[in-house]
Amino acid sequence: MMATRLAIPLVGALALLASQSVAAAGGARALTPPKTGTPVTMTTLAAQPVATTVGAFMPAGYAEAARRRVAVDDEPAELVRHQRTDGRNAALGGEHFSTVIAADGRLKGFARMDLDLVGGRLPSRTEARAIAMDFLKLAAPDLLPVLEVSWIEPHDEPLRVSRGEKTENLTLTGMKVKMRNRADGRWMWVIVGADRKVMVFERDIVWVTFPGHRKTEKWLHDTWLAENGTGLL
Repeated sequence: MMATRLAIPLVGALALLASQSVAAAGGARALTPPKTGTPVTMTTLAAQPVATTVGAFMPAGYAEAARRRVAVDDEPAELVRHQRTDGRNAALGGEHFSTVIAADGRLKGFARMDLDLVGGRLPSRTEARAIAMDFLKLAAPDLLPVLEVSWIEPHDEPLRVSRGEKTENLTLTGMKVKMRNRADGRWMWVIVGADRKVMVFERDIVWVTFPGHRKTEKWLHDTWLAENGTGLL
């Protein structure tokens, strides 16, 4: 797939997404995070603007590094990658904060691959589930009435870092809450990091039961980008 850079500044793009999200929600204002365990009501069923979600989870010191049009299950979307402004671990496989946003402005997922998340005590399964549900109330409330939790287990992601002249392959571990959409059979998950914040979110994942593999593209995963020769641009 040929990469296409868009000449839209990050701030402008996020503002545009925010306005689209508000319009789509009938002019609803951005929501404030509910307390853990808050029941789902009509006031929590409108997703907050994508820009708000991005701003809440992107680490400080990151800036846009690449932007490209992609296809997700034959539907148009945009992949935006942010990397550290100091250039630390900026290569493919290194630190990044990336998002996939559908053409209609819906957040399809994000990944927060940051060295600060390596190590540390993971949240319990109960804690991870509560964090995941509170996140979905804000970022994807449409999934709440139709989801069922499949399992909650630790999940590893690779992270390549440079230390002087040496390169090390580390493991970034979070607690994964894997869920299924009962309405359409697709999958979703929230991975909670050691800092008790969402590390990875993905939704609308198509899974082929036999022979058992993911059909939906893995635009947020550097190992998949490398295997498919797509690169960063």
